[in-house]
Amino acid sequence: MLNSAPKQTYLLCAKKLFPKYFEDPFDNLKKIPRYTAAKTVLLDKNIEIADAPSFFSMYREIFKKEVYKFKTEVNKPYIIDCGANIGLSIIYFKKLYPEAEIIGFEPDKRIFDMLKNNIKSFGLSNVQIIQKALWNKEGETIFSSEGADAGRLTDNGEMINSIKIMTTSLRGYLERPVDLLKIDIEGAEVVVMEDCADLLINVKNLFVEYHSFDGKEQGLDILLSILKKAGFRYYIYNFGSLSHQPFEEKKTYLGMDMQLNIYACRF
Repeated sequence: MLNSAPKQTYLLCAKKLFPKYFEDPFDNLKKIPRYTAAKTVLLDKNIEIADAPSFFSMYREIFKKEVYKFKTEVNKPYIIDCGANIGLSIIYFKKLYPEAEIIGFEPDKRIFDMLKNNIKSFGLSNVQIIQKALWNKEGETIFSSEGADAGRLTDNGEMINSIKIMTTSLRGYLERPVDLLKIDIEGAEVVVMEDCADLLINVKNLFVEYHSFDGKEQGLDILLSILKKAGFRYYIYNFGSLSHQPFEEKKTYLGMDMQLNIYACRF
């Protein structure tokens, strides 16, 4: 009898009888080469992606683990998304708080176009996206487009796909209460935080992804000092650990030897 069968056997039978209910929604992406643009469906909406592996990683972190989840008593929270990429974080924030006011920054032209199209596909309102990199001043600098979620500013032009982009300061966007400030800008976080340290008093919740680059001076102490002086209590999560035995072997990925998720809270 089916009712007396073990759970595993029951699931196997169900998959054979009703395969469409057990399909992976992103099966169509699994064989696509890296850095290949594609389209898929997310939350019943069409979405453009730049790279399948980075999409899987972001989807898992944002929608499954909900690493950006936060509570607020405000009906229309003000959210700043620094490093919006293709828009998964903005889509998540709007799912969490449909009335939220969101400002997103994404400097990479190819990624920005996908971000714009995805926001349109989801019909999101009260979202402003800005095609500029965050820095400590208005101007122009060199940007290396990695092709997925790791494009970054560079102090020279030796990196591949280097282009000139416009920069802006975050200061003008922090002169009012901010319910969540998310910063994931591939190594520019310390400079940006130093630039607006005195205005972080207006931020209730802050997420920053810290990037350490092999051969360059680390700035984690500076970043944590800024958070402490701004009145935050911080929590650190080692994201994507590279070197499990750093005394024996140092590993890097895209020039980085460490990435940390830092949550800064006020309670």
